[in-house]
Amino acid sequence: MSAKTHWSARAKRIAIGALLYLSAVAVGLGSAWWVLKKSPWLNPSVKVGAWSSNLQAGSQDAGMYTRATIAVNALLALGRDETMYFVATRDDAGHELRSQCSYSITGVPPQARWWSITAYADDLFLFDAPNGHYSLNGSTAKLDAAGAFALSTGPTEQPGMYWLPTPGNRALILTLRLYNPAPALQAAPQSLVAPAVQKIGDCA
Repeated sequence: MSAKTHWSARAKRIAIGALLYLSAVAVGLGSAWWVLKKSPWLNPSVKVGAWSSNLQAGSQDAGMYTRATIAVNALLALGRDETMYFVATRDDAGHELRSQCSYSITGVPPQARWWSITAYADDLFLFDAPNGHYSLNGSTAKLDAAGAFALSTGPTEQPGMYWLPTPGNRALILTLRLYNPAPALQAAPQSLVAPAVQKIGDCA
């Protein structure tokens, strides 16, 4: 084999190796980004109705991916005695939540000093809300005679319900935050009386 042929073959092997290496890096980074950004509540510890919670968030037992997820998505994860988070990406029927659909979210106030339900788009940013309603919380919720609240999300307002506008056509994420939850709920998060999430009519 001539020196020229030898170096040509070696250059080809190096080029192929570099291409495979870069491909592996791209796949690795892409999968990590998907896990951290697009699926922040993968493998939840607790699921109650339509709501899921990763109980490792804010705990000393949180693993590498949980800590990285919190950092990437700018979630403030305090200890469970200070705050608990529940997330819904599907309704009670198991269908993916979509911003162009209307939903009713009904339930009783959770056992916590303060609570809120917020609607986020799939990029984890708030929707544009001309009415200034981005969440329902323990201060703004109006309870009926049975002590229950009712709100709606969607492109149009529903009569008699607190409305969180969700314009556009994209995935919808609901977040239930509990601040200073009751000790019984801290000890047994699955005991949460989960708000119902039900679609109203057909999607726009």
